[in-house]
Amino acid sequence: MFGGVVAALLSALLATVLMIGIRNFVTDNLTQELAANAGRLAIQLEQDQVGYPLAHHHARDVQVVDSRGRVVASTDDLRGKPRMTRFTPGGEEAATSVVCGGVFPPGECEIVVAQWANHAGGRWIVYSASPVPPPWVDPRLAGLVVGGAAALAGAATYLGYRIARAALRPVHAIRAELDEITAASPGRVPVPPSEDEIRALADSVNNTLSRLHAAMEQLRQFVSDASHDLRSPIAAMRAEVEDALVAPQETSVTTVGSAVLGSLDRLQAISQDLLTLARLDAGVPGARERVDLTELVSAECRIRHTSAKRVECSLEFGVVVIGDRGRLGRLLTNLVDNAQRHAETKINVTLRREPSDESGDQRFPHGVAVLEVLDDGAGIDPDKRELVFQRFMRLDASRNKDPGGTGLGLPIARQIAEAIGGTLRIEDSPHGARFVLRLPSASSASEHAPRRGHDAGR
Repeated sequence: MFGGVVAALLSALLATVLMIGIRNFVTDNLTQELAANAGRLAIQLEQDQVGYPLAHHHARDVQVVDSRGRVVASTDDLRGKPRMTRFTPGGEEAATSVVCGGVFPPGECEIVVAQWANHAGGRWIVYSASPVPPPWVDPRLAGLVVGGAAALAGAATYLGYRIARAALRPVHAIRAELDEITAASPGRVPVPPSEDEIRALADSVNNTLSRLHAAMEQLRQFVSDASHDLRSPIAAMRAEVEDALVAPQETSVTTVGSAVLGSLDRLQAISQDLLTLARLDAGVPGARERVDLTELVSAECRIRHTSAKRVECSLEFGVVVIGDRGRLGRLLTNLVDNAQRHAETKINVTLRREPSDESGDQRFPHGVAVLEVLDDGAGIDPDKRELVFQRFMRLDASRNKDPGGTGLGLPIARQIAEAIGGTLRIEDSPHGARFVLRLPSASSASEHAPRRGHDAGR
């Protein structure tokens, strides 16, 4: 519909421009004809050889005016009428003007050409006139132009419809395929062979469908793992309560409560982790404050000093970052907890600040705070390092060492790091697992003179 309207408007504009051009062409030719006729009569008048009729076209009007302003000759339509106009040629050349009314019919304007002629010792004037061509010039010509414009508009509309229909056929195929796509059958949309925008659209849709499919698979896995991890403590509590109900004389409230409390602690940990992940997923912003990371890590090392596995900390003074103190504390706790679960005897915690030119990352314009947590456990295979950052993903070794874990600590730690512009990865080490946290340093961190050798919790 829109294309038809545009085609009609463009055709009308073309017809209008064409008619204006034709009218100007006809007007110029008519003016030249009138000037030639006036010049011919002027020459005849000067040679006393004026021939009749004065005009060879019935629509032309001619008057010959003597030096006193009297009309001495004219065509039949102007016979007995005064001179058609008062303007005279300015020089030897003919002059042209448009005259309306007067000796001409009411409402009619004519092109008048005036030409000097020397006769009988005076300067006479020959006027040659013809009606101004109408805008449509000729009804038959106007009909032909309008008809051609209408035919052009119709042809353009039809061809545009056919071309658009052919061009949009792949889009209809893509839409039809999208209508058939469901969660159970993600599918892919057809990709047209042509190298154009529609192919690019199909590729983008397929890429989006791939990401959605991966997200749905991750969600299904998340629900499955979450239900499994929640089902275990609930089943344990139910078993304890059922045993107590079957044989109340063989147990006590204290025994049942102690058995149930461990499962409740695990449920509480899972619910807290899920709440933390929900807030991070929702993009709830944390506080933006200066946090002395050295002080935060030092406090964590003091807390771990009494643990069964030795925690050795080597911290650089004055490592300051911008972030949420509570979230950074949670991140640090999760990393050390993970290291304690897998370490054999010892955990090394190292904190230092590196200048931005050494880190090579534009996200750290003021330098980078690097925290490393290394345990002396079995380590993690390179091809499984990213798996531990997936929610509820626990490797077999992790389940054997700590069957009560939730599988959410490391995903939470990475998401907190990324939320404040940092990174958390597992990097190579001679033994054990080496977690490396990199965070942007605060802009004024360089004011603190770096010193090594601050040992805490050894």
